[in-house]
Amino acid sequence: MSYLGVGISPGNVAVYHGGKMKVVDRRLRLTELLLRCSVTALAFLGLILIVTDTQVKKIFTIEKRAKYTNMKSLVFLVVANGIAAVYSLLQSVRCVMGSMKGSVLFSKSLAWAIFSGDQQAMAYMSVAAIAAASESGVIGIRGEEELQWMKVCNMFGKFCNRGAGGVASAMLASLAMVLVSCISAFSLFRLYGATTQRPPNLAVVK
Repeated sequence: MSYLGVGISPGNVAVYHGGKMKVVDRRLRLTELLLRCSVTALAFLGLILIVTDTQVKKIFTIEKRAKYTNMKSLVFLVVANGIAAVYSLLQSVRCVMGSMKGSVLFSKSLAWAIFSGDQQAMAYMSVAAIAAASESGVIGIRGEEELQWMKVCNMFGKFCNRGAGGVASAMLASLAMVLVSCISAFSLFRLYGATTQRPPNLAVVK
């Protein structure tokens, strides 16, 4: 059976929305698009701030240069931000294409793939990278007396301040990514309780 001659595979669900649900669905798609664009912008901003963060300090005749590659946690954060920015950009394009098509069919396999990518990969990876970078930042500010680690930020204040801005930007991107994963979860699990009635005034083609 199909609606208007459009075949429905077992992995797809034809969902009919009433007037109110159409408004909710439209707002949900818009919110998802805005959040994904925010993730792209914030993750890319954080990446730029950290990659370009450097400071040279001259101690007597010796020059010491601080850069993000000196801290493995910042390297991890840069990689995570890059992946999150590209992934969110691609998903933003998908959202725009989906809104333009206005398709009533939604693949469960695609919904699972998006949900897994948003929550399992992006959200968890971003949170882990930020946690590692934040811990390194705290050690840089406070030092660690038991291990005789000096307070690096007392010497490289500019480097630490710019790096903190990059971490803060990545943190906002991670928060937006968590919200996106919630929307992905809602979009996925509502398919299993979706109404599969045919829309009114549409003939059934056998």
